[in-house]
Amino acid sequence: MAIARTIPVAVHGRYLVESPTHGMPAGVLLGCHGYAESADVQMERLRGMPHAAAWLLASIQGLHRFYRGRTTDVVASWMTRQDRELAIADNVAYVAAVVDEILRELNVDLPVLFAGFSQGVSTAFRAGCSSRRRVAGVVAVGGDVPPELSVEALGRLPAVLLARGERDEIYTADKWHADQARLRAAGVVLRAVSYDGGHDWHDQVNREAAALLR
Repeated sequence: MAIARTIPVAVHGRYLVESPTHGMPAGVLLGCHGYAESADVQMERLRGMPHAAAWLLASIQGLHRFYRGRTTDVVASWMTRQDRELAIADNVAYVAAVVDEILRELNVDLPVLFAGFSQGVSTAFRAGCSSRRRVAGVVAVGGDVPPELSVEALGRLPAVLLARGERDEIYTADKWHADQARLRAAGVVLRAVSYDGGHDWHDQVNREAAALLR
């Protein structure tokens, strides 16, 4: 009978960086895309947020790349249920390494605002809660708070924007309300937003995120 084993190896992750239009950035706005998306898609979302031009934008691509359907479009996933705990640890270390590299190049300590969509929401929360850097908060759209994060871990986040489309069948209303209760119990300054849409990143998200970026 075959025995399943795992082994750690070095892999290369891809991320996009865009400097602010003028001067020193106000902080790092770091995006985590959804399932079967790319860093390029999340970068477009970051650009659409008010005041984003004053921040350094970074969009991280999941380590597990594949082609979308029968096309040549390269997309990625953050994890599957196979070896889930190991993938979580890999993703947290990956995001932390990107943040460290960016701030090392800037040679300044800046706050980091994590922005995730769908599957990328879990990565954004995990990275934010475990970050050694100053965290401005999390913008979470269409994805739930990871179940393993404790009250103490969530309490490290100063602010969260938790957004959901009213017709979203993936991130349900029940999950959204449960996540609100968990975040409030942790003392997080929470802005919960429901918008007229489905499982998507709506313009209203950008408008609501303006306060965090200011």
